[in-house]
Parts: sequence; structure tokens; C-alpha cells
Amino acid sequence: MKVGVCVNHKPDKDIEKSFAKIVENGFCECQLISWDPTLWTDEEAEKIKAAVDKYNITITAFWCGWEGPCVWDFYDGQETLGLVPVSYRNMRIKNLCDGADFAKKLGVTDVVTHMGFIPENPYDPNYHGFIVGIRTVAEHLKKNEQYLLFETGQETPVAMLRAFEDVGTDNLGINFDTGNVILYGKANPVDAIDVVGKYIRNIHAKDGLYPTNGHDLGREVKLGTGKANFPEFLRKLHSIGYDGPVTIEREISGEKQLEDILYAKNLIEDVIKTF
Repeated sequence: MKVGVCVNHKPDKDIEKSFAKIVENGFCECQLISWDPTLWTDEEAEKIKAAVDKYNITITAFWCGWEGPCVWDFYDGQETLGLVPVSYRNMRIKNLCDGADFAKKLGVTDVVTHMGFIPENPYDPNYHGFIVGIRTVAEHLKKNEQYLLFETGQETPVAMLRAFEDVGTDNLGINFDTGNVILYGKANPVDAIDVVGKYIRNIHAKDGLYPTNGHDLGREVKLGTGKANFPEFLRKLHSIGYDGPVTIEREISGEKQLEDILYAKNLIEDVIKTF
């Protein structure tokens, strides 16, 4: 396992400076997180590839955002996140396919996104259309020889597993965010490996606390200070043969973000040394 970090791809961010900073702090891998389709151009791809070569960085996954509103809670989130809301589905299918094509130009095979609050009930009237939408994206990526990764969060592990089975393509995987499954109150990360472990292709090393009311998510905290038990999560993944990327995500800003990222890096590397 190698430890990486998330890098944001935004119009106001100099990607070369972003890569230089992570290399300065001891990283050689990253996930590129991009929410702006206007940046997915040939010119931008060449700029990123040049920076990758200059700093000898490996982009392990392209985190592909989508257009339209997004509210990260248990109420409006149901209506705005991912491909579940019918009103945004076609637009976001296009976003994901366009983002995957951009990732292909970068030589990146794994494309990650949030799919939304996947219905627990497979007889929900919206479930079939959601599955068709995912299959449309997955088949596009398959032509690119890419994998479509669901990031954990809004769905239970069983709902995600069922969706994989019902979509039926062989290029689906998971970006397992250990913090998200706690923030959304959906699972214990260690136990969830029993359900979906074979599909995990990348990880967000993140921590959090469970929700304390029915409207708002739990609170994200520094890795090692929440409920994720990340060392045990890594040990269990290692026991089933996982040897992929471990990508640190800390969703705050400023110097405290870097401090917490470096703390997480040391924690993770200490665990990996025991394998």
C-alpha cells in the first residue's frame, strides 16, 4: 500500500504548485478531485500531464463531480445528490462520461463519484431508472478500459452491493471512505469489508463521528480521533489481499488541514510497517 492525498482541480488552483506542495510533504500519489466540466479540455490535460511528469506524481483516481445542486444532509441530500434524483440524472450521466474521457487523456483508469442515496428498497419506483443510468456510465467507461468507483457515504454496503449486482458490468468498484460511512450513519468501516471488500479499489483515509440528529451528518475529525478505527480497517483489508492506494482526505482548510494530513500519513505508515 502507498499513501496518497487528495488534490483539488479548480480554475483558481495552479496544479503545478499543488503537486509541488504534496511532493514537498512526502507524497508521490494523489486523487485528482474535479467538479468543473469547463476544465476538462485537451489543453488542461496537457498541463496536468506535464506537471505529473515534472514531479513524478501518480494520479491513482479521478474524482469526478457533476453539475447541479448538492446538499450534504439527510433531507435535501435525497433530492440533490448523485444519479438518484431523476431531474439531474441525464445531465450527470453526461458529466461522468465527459469526466471519464478527460481522465483517459491523463492515463487514469479509476473514476470516482458519489451516486447518491441509493434506495434500500429494490422495488422503489426510482431504483430501476437509477440502475439503467449507472449501467450507461459503466458501459461508456468500459470502452475506455476504465473502472467506475462508487464512493461510500449515502448508501448502506448492502444497497451498494445490490446495485453492483443489478448493473451487471465487471468494471464497478469502490472508493471506500471510512469517514463517510460513519458521518452518514450507514456502517462500521471494519465490518463493511465483509460485505463489499472484494470491490474496494481505493480508499479515503478519513475519520468522523456518528450523526446525533436525523437531519445533519456527523462531524468529520482528524484521522485516529473518531469512530473509524482506521488501523484495524487497514489490517483487515490487508488480510484479504488489498494492496492498493490509501488516499488521505481532510475536509477543512488552512494550516490545520496540512497538520492533520501529515499526522494521518504517519499513523497510516506506522500501520503499514507492521504488515
